[in-house]
Amino acid sequence: MRKAYQLGFSNVEDELVIDKLNVTGKLPNWIEGTLYRNGPGMFKAGNQHYRHWFDGLSMLHKFTFKNGGISYANKFLQCKAYHEAKENDKISYSEFATDPCYSLFDRVKEIFDPKITDSAKVNVARLGGKFIAMGEPSLQIEFDPETLRSLGVYTYDDKPKQHITTVHPHEVDEQVINLTTRFGRVSTYRFMSSSKRERPELIAHHKVKEPAYLHSFGLSPSYLILTEFPYVVNPLKIIFHAKPFIENYVWKPKRGTRIFIFDRKTGKLVKQFKTDPFFAFHHVNAFEKGTDLYFDIVSYPDPEIIQSFYLDRITSEEKKLPGGEFRRYHADLSGKKEITYRTLSDEAIELPRFDYNHYNMDSNYQFVYSVGVNKSGNSSFYDQIVKNDLKTGEAKIWYEENCFPGEPVFLPAPNRKSEDDGVNLSVVLDEKNGNSFLLILDSVSFTEIARAVIPQPILFGYHGNFYQNDQ
Repeated sequence: MRKAYQLGFSNVEDELVIDKLNVTGKLPNWIEGTLYRNGPGMFKAGNQHYRHWFDGLSMLHKFTFKNGGISYANKFLQCKAYHEAKENDKISYSEFATDPCYSLFDRVKEIFDPKITDSAKVNVARLGGKFIAMGEPSLQIEFDPETLRSLGVYTYDDKPKQHITTVHPHEVDEQVINLTTRFGRVSTYRFMSSSKRERPELIAHHKVKEPAYLHSFGLSPSYLILTEFPYVVNPLKIIFHAKPFIENYVWKPKRGTRIFIFDRKTGKLVKQFKTDPFFAFHHVNAFEKGTDLYFDIVSYPDPEIIQSFYLDRITSEEKKLPGGEFRRYHADLSGKKEITYRTLSDEAIELPRFDYNHYNMDSNYQFVYSVGVNKSGNSSFYDQIVKNDLKTGEAKIWYEENCFPGEPVFLPAPNRKSEDDGVNLSVVLDEKNGNSFLLILDSVSFTEIARAVIPQPILFGYHGNFYQNDQ
């Protein structure tokens, strides 16, 4: 097995608190704040191994920029799934693609008291002024932003009405909007909105017999965009827990992909489109021009990308990791045309980010940052960072041999002269040196200006966010 995969899909040995990381290069003195990252910290419990990249138990990371230096800390999310795995040396909770080895009695017991993971490993967000570790099951965990100590379960409601949630909530006009799914004989997609002062309220919903696997959704100034891929599940299979979560879903391409457009103010379904089947994890951005609605998304012809993240598939290195096609869909809400799309980049990408705070829902946004697989190699995991210029169609690449970067997070420079004037932060696994580093890229030239070295590897993670000290 390649050393990078031994490092990136293993167990983190130590929880660290480092006051000052060793930095090479020169840090911009204007960066003040903290980058929080979420992702797996543990892929093995006793002699049992988790099967999929999306299975590992959550570990939080924080990089704090202050007084020209960077401090670092990491901590396992203190949840039931983690504690039982450590105490019993075995997998005790069902994850995305891994189930515990249950006896027949345990399987029957699961029907009435399902042990669905509370390891909220996918993203970090602030909801109602609280810092939340987010996972797709409805159990989210609040944590202390200073110590990373887990504070307990955070729920959207006093009586939660969802089983799963998307993990990319939108923040707009002091409101946090998210999409959840409630399973039942008839299941319901539910758009929820909340603020710092109010409990969440239902702003739109849609009933469906076979709900799709949804990781994100689109938001424009006037509309909520639900892209329902034909990767669907019989809800009873989820409720009765016959298989690991994702293995209950079935690809039904003859259904096509349905796109539901809801009015943000009234919650009413404005328009429904049907197009060719495709799959996606990530919406990127959306905007309007008159009665024309546009949304950008990273698409795949089918959900084979999920199969590509099984650990035996990655570590065997038999296939190059498939990349996502960066598409822009155009929906004519006047009803005169069918929905269409065009491809925005020749580079295959994933984990897309842009300057959300300043260009969300803006038709003039120009730059998207992401990871990808270098065309010159045959990597079964992401090994480059891509900057796409949506106006020129050009792409810039950061690539270093034997390095595996994570999701890039853009920070705008103060008094910037262009949209891309700033830096990108990415946690990179360094195969050669057996550890990780935080990469700081100049976003205009897309070249390295500094890196901060962590004395141990950070496992391959998913998402995170940067918060300035005054936010």
